[in-house]
Amino acid sequence: MTNETESAARRLADPATLARIAKLELRARAVVEGIISGMHKSPHRGYSVEFAQHRDYAPGDEIRHIDWKVYGRSDRYYIKQYEEETNLKAYLVVDTSASMNYRSGALSKLDYAAVIAAALASLLLKQRDSVGLALFNAGIRSFLPAAGTPTHLRELLKQLERIETAPKTGISDTFHDLAERIKRRSLIIVMSDLFDDPAQIMKGLQHFRHRKHEVIVFHILDRDELTFPFKETVVFEGMEEEGLLPAEPNALRREYLRLFEAYVTALQRGCREMTMDYAQMPTDQPVDAALAQYLSNRMRV
Repeated sequence: MTNETESAARRLADPATLARIAKLELRARAVVEGIISGMHKSPHRGYSVEFAQHRDYAPGDEIRHIDWKVYGRSDRYYIKQYEEETNLKAYLVVDTSASMNYRSGALSKLDYAAVIAAALASLLLKQRDSVGLALFNAGIRSFLPAAGTPTHLRELLKQLERIETAPKTGISDTFHDLAERIKRRSLIIVMSDLFDDPAQIMKGLQHFRHRKHEVIVFHILDRDELTFPFKETVVFEGMEEEGLLPAEPNALRREYLRLFEAYVTALQRGCREMTMDYAQMPTDQPVDAALAQYLSNRMRV
């Protein structure tokens, strides 16, 4: 681990970092509750007020929950299950591909995503929700199931501090895999530079929506990627094994910005059509300000 990476890792667990965003707690709670309106009712192994489904009787089940009417018709014992109020489950999905290492300022895209993940985990756990973490590049590299225990934040931070990048990205396949792994309806928060084919990304995100998950996409971008400020002749090096490319930036800038705008527009349109939140997170914007801007926009909507 490099000195810069170690420094970034320490910032994740720095109480001052989390304290700066603590003022967002009330606003975050209101926003999250709005996002997950109706999500706290989910089929669960409990007995409450609203019928959900039947399941086979198993030794140890209370006899009073047997559906005797169904027994009279089928001569088999079935237990009535109900929906009960449960806390939210949220999954933080962080891209650890090599392109996330790019930085033009103090924080790389990966550092920035990790700080956002740590902040959101802290906020969600404070309001007694459960949080899980998935780290991915070419596929899922680490998967921490959602939990809401007091020690869970420390384990989640350890995972974020130990991030190792890999050259390739497999966003679409990763999303399909995660959608199958996460069985219960949850809030999925994606933090990635989304450097992949937008159509394939949308197919992966659509799988989450097919599973009834709510989705927030935080598009983590360096200011260089947004503005293409290069002026002198340079050699660009692909961070995911694309090789070297000598280029004259002034000749490329207009076409790059045109293609980049089309790419972002495709992502925004796809998210809007699937009723998912999309928010750009430039890494030169303070994390607390970026989250505050997103939360403020969400509340206005």
